Amino acid sequence: MAKLPTNAWLGRWVGPEGLFLDIAAKGGAYSGRYTVTNRYTLDAEEQFEAVADRDTLVFVRDGKPQRLRAGSGDETGMKWLGGKHDCLVVAAGEGYCRP
Repeated sequence: MAKLPTNAWLGRWVGPEGLFLDIAAKGGAYSGRYTVTNRYTLDAEEQFEAVADRDTLVFVRDGKPQRLRAGSGDETGMKWLGGKHDCLVVAAGEGYCRP
């Protein structure tokens, strides 16, 4: 069994103004399960259970499914991340890049 491509995302990703995303494997490199710690607003930091779905990670935040995918800083639509290449995009206006 091969390691999942999402395993390359383990570790810290940073956004603007102290926002971040930490991804840790849960149950080993082949399980497809992850723990995501996310500060997604200045006032909200939570931990979520995530599962790999092909080349994305899916988790539920505030009752809504979120899907992390690889992308560029430009794809986040966030000026602060513009020009960066190693990033994860949640949605337009939300993304995190490698420090």
